[in-house]
Amino acid sequence: MAQGTPATQTFVPIKEINDDVVVLQNGQICGILLTTSVNLALKSHDEQTAVIQQFQSFLNSLDFSVQIYAQSRRYDVRPYLTYLRSLEGTQHNDLMRVQLREYTEFIKTFAEDVAIMKKNFFVVVPYHPAPISQGKSFIPNTFQKSTVQEVQQSFLKSKEQLDQRVSSVSSGLGSMGIKSARLGKDEIVELFYHIYNPNELGNAPRSE
Repeated sequence: MAQGTPATQTFVPIKEINDDVVVLQNGQICGILLTTSVNLALKSHDEQTAVIQQFQSFLNSLDFSVQIYAQSRRYDVRPYLTYLRSLEGTQHNDLMRVQLREYTEFIKTFAEDVAIMKKNFFVVVPYHPAPISQGKSFIPNTFQKSTVQEVQQSFLKSKEQLDQRVSSVSSGLGSMGIKSARLGKDEIVELFYHIYNPNELGNAPRSE
């Protein structure tokens, strides 16, 4: 890397991931919910109006901003094809084996010709705590022994506020029939890996 060229990490706003909390470089912390979705096209006009009004009421009930992120990724059918092939040997009926083989080939050909996409929906809930010591991490290292207790207490207080916000958002979504689950550390790491590697096969993220 040429002298004076900033490292890649300087372009990533994430400072660290502490359990189910994302800590940003500016001190803001976030919780992320994975949610189900509602297909308005399958609902009647009255049902669509009701859902939209519920969503409007939900947004009006919040005194903080949230981010809605939709991620589209190519669905990997290979595990499913492997499963189908494993079933072929368990069939005692010749006709069933032939039909299963033809169905497996159909799925394989269809997946090659058509991009089967899987959509995931996320809600990012932020909280901006009062600033701690300049440059200090929420997870202190061995050179910050004198501030370990202070930093940990500050983080726990901020996390309590964030948890309340996440719970409020989850409850509001639930009132509309949308289920949600909070991402843990490993799931958050996987999510951001795909966000920052958009050219990987099977990944085409999109933010709203």
